[in-house]
Amino acid sequence: MLTFEWIIGLLLAAVVLSALARRLAVPYPTFLAIGGALLTFVPASPSWTLDPKLALALFVAPVLLDAAYDTSLRDLRNNWLPVSTLVIAAVGVTTAAVAVLVHTLVPDMSWPAAVALGAIVAPPDAAAATAILRQVNLPYRIMKILEGESLLNDASALLIYRIALGAEAAQHLSWSAFTSSIALVLVGSLVAGYLFSRLWLLVVPFFDDAPSAIILQFVGAFVVWIVAERIGLSGILTVVIFAMVLARYAPARTPARLRVPSYAVWETVVFILNVLAFILIGMQLGPIWSRLDDVVRLQYCEIAALVLVTVVLARAAWVAIFRVGLWLVRAVNRWRRSETLPMPSFRSGIVVSWCGMRGIVTLATAFALPESFPHRDLIQFTAFAVVLGSLVIQGLTLRPLITALRLKEDDFVANEVARARGVAYRAALEEIDGDPSEAAELLRLEYRAVLLQAKDDPDGAIASNELPADPLRRRAILAARRAILGLRETEAIGDDAFHLLEEELDRAELGANG
Repeated sequence: MLTFEWIIGLLLAAVVLSALARRLAVPYPTFLAIGGALLTFVPASPSWTLDPKLALALFVAPVLLDAAYDTSLRDLRNNWLPVSTLVIAAVGVTTAAVAVLVHTLVPDMSWPAAVALGAIVAPPDAAAATAILRQVNLPYRIMKILEGESLLNDASALLIYRIALGAEAAQHLSWSAFTSSIALVLVGSLVAGYLFSRLWLLVVPFFDDAPSAIILQFVGAFVVWIVAERIGLSGILTVVIFAMVLARYAPARTPARLRVPSYAVWETVVFILNVLAFILIGMQLGPIWSRLDDVVRLQYCEIAALVLVTVVLARAAWVAIFRVGLWLVRAVNRWRRSETLPMPSFRSGIVVSWCGMRGIVTLATAFALPESFPHRDLIQFTAFAVVLGSLVIQGLTLRPLITALRLKEDDFVANEVARARGVAYRAALEEIDGDPSEAAELLRLEYRAVLLQAKDDPDGAIASNELPADPLRRRAILAARRAILGLRETEAIGDDAFHLLEEELDRAELGANG
């Protein structure tokens, strides 16, 4: 009973902290990190444990699938150069810098253990960055670069992490084994993710009630992760590919009555998983802190602070190096009179450098270290300190920084939505054009008004009319839905515009179903 009471109390506290974060316009993981740290010092707080092997699957798989499902392949391809350098080079530079620092400060820590710590603190958190970026007006391209990086850098960091753990266990890893392992994991994960998604699309139509369909979605996320890990592939990369393929094909096969509740449930579960991650890591830090003497505590705090500074500076240094390299490439291209690459502004580089908050992936990978791993206490303490420090320092200052830089928001998504809305409702009008009934004429008048509203106010959403069951309206909505699916398929619109219109049509469909 006491455990149940603690769970209720902690969830209630998390909801209050989240509401406070929204009111203060800061990412809710910042307050969760502070709450997790304070929980360490609460008298008589519970001491819950979790199998380290379960941590990554439980915390990372659903969070990553949720983020990957909303990612636009078009935008990733259009921004492949900055995204790939952040995903590969920035993670590599951060991992190497932290490994060298920690190995210097703690000489008896092996290189694989130091590299593991570097990989744990290397990837920025998607949830923390997105929570801030959705509250401010940023240029579309910067948003897409940061979202793409937050999604894919987990895969590169965890690949390094897994190799480091293997090297620590084997005490030796040849270069040939290293390169062949990476090639096998990358190719195998891509293929496995695609095959899992195709199999999923065959199975899912047999479950057409919301509870079963939603439960099956979570089961699918965990099964994909577990099977990928069992056969030696990257669970993260497999889940990312699985979700991206589903995002291309599932919307056309999923009715609104299933999609609307599933989106709400996924958003709630991702929030709960963030809460549990910070609670559990806070509970692990209590015993670690209590069994250290004052001298070792001070040493741990110094190491953690230096790692935090290194993580921030390594990202800023790489962004600066990337800008210099891009400037040189542009200079050469101009001299050769060939096509030049777009040059990010100095202010956008500052924002990208400062969007380095760590979160649930760092916590989960630290928690997932085997019990016998050398310097496990130090690694877990440092990982939580980096998460807490980055969320407090960068999370609380990012919004004022963006405001001070006065980066201009573009209307890219709003313009795409306006164009696509016109195409969609014209398709709806064409679908009922030959119907002479009075109901059809009223519906035509309604949709013409929608088109006029879309023309006059492209940023505004269209209010749905919740009418009794209406087969004619459902026909028109289906035609509009086919139109926006076609626009996304041809990449005339991106996923952001598509999902906004999909939500609009879902509301209209639910209203038409009565």
